[in-house]
Amino acid sequence: MRDAEAIYRTPLGAAGGLAVTGSGRQHARRAVTDRKLPSFAVVLVERGQGWLETAATGRMSLTGPALFWLFPNRVHSYAPNEGGWDERWALFEGSFTRDFVRLRIIAERHPIVALHHLDEVVRLFGKLHADLLDDTNLGQASAALMLHRIVISAARQASGAADRRQERLDMADIVETLRRRAMQPLDLAAFATEHGMSPATLRRRFTLETGLPPKAFQLRARMDHAKQLLATTDEKIETVAAMIGLDDPFYFSRVFHEREGCSPREFRARYPRV
Repeated sequence: MRDAEAIYRTPLGAAGGLAVTGSGRQHARRAVTDRKLPSFAVVLVERGQGWLETAATGRMSLTGPALFWLFPNRVHSYAPNEGGWDERWALFEGSFTRDFVRLRIIAERHPIVALHHLDEVVRLFGKLHADLLDDTNLGQASAALMLHRIVISAARQASGAADRRQERLDMADIVETLRRRAMQPLDLAAFATEHGMSPATLRRRFTLETGLPPKAFQLRARMDHAKQLLATTDEKIETVAAMIGLDDPFYFSRVFHEREGCSPREFRARYPRV
C-alpha cells in the first residue's frame, strides 16, 4: 500500500441523512489507544492481523480481510500485530446511522465483520475516497452513497455463511406467506407451528428479517392495502375496513390516523382518482 492518505470534509448543511466526513488509507503499524471519535467510523483491514478493544466487547482478535465499526463517543483501542496491516477507513454521520443501529445492520456488540468478498468492499472504499477528492456537492453525495453500500455489503457478508443463507431464504418464504395472508386473522402459534418453530423463535427471526414483529408487519400490510383501496376505488370506509380484515370501522379509522396522520377520508381527498 502507498504512503498514508487522508481527506477530511465538512458535511453539506442539507445532507442530513448520511454524510462522509473523512476517508483514508495507510499501512498501519502503531496502536490507537483510548480514543473517542465524535462520529461513526469504519475501518477496513485488507490484510494483516491484530486486535480491537471496546467497552462493549472487551479485546477481540482480528484477521483480515475484515472490517470493524467504531461508534461515536465510545472509547476504543486497536492495533495491528508486528508487521502492521493495510487499512482503509471512513468517518460518517447523519440520521441514517440511527436506522443502521436500530435495524442491527451495524452493532456495537458485534463490531467486527469477516469479509468473504474483499474486492467488492475495496472497490466501494476506493470510489468513496475518489468522491471526497472531487470535493463537490455531487461528490459528497456520491461518497455517502458508497458508504451506504459498504454498510449493506458488510451486513450481507456478516450473514453470508451457508447455514445463514438457507435460513434467510426460508425466512423470506415465511415473510411472503404472511404478506399473502395479511388480510386473514393471524394465529401466531399456529403460523409458527406450520413453519416448524416456536412462536418466540418465529417472532425473533421475523423481526430480524423485516424490522417488525409478525402482527405489526401484518397491520402495516393491511394499512398499505387500505391506502390502495382508498385511492383507487369508491368503496365506503366501512367496506374498506372489512376488506382488509377489520370489522370495526372506528378502530380502522383510529389506527389509520395514528399511522398516517390523517383520517381515511382525508387520505382519499389527497389522492383523488384520475
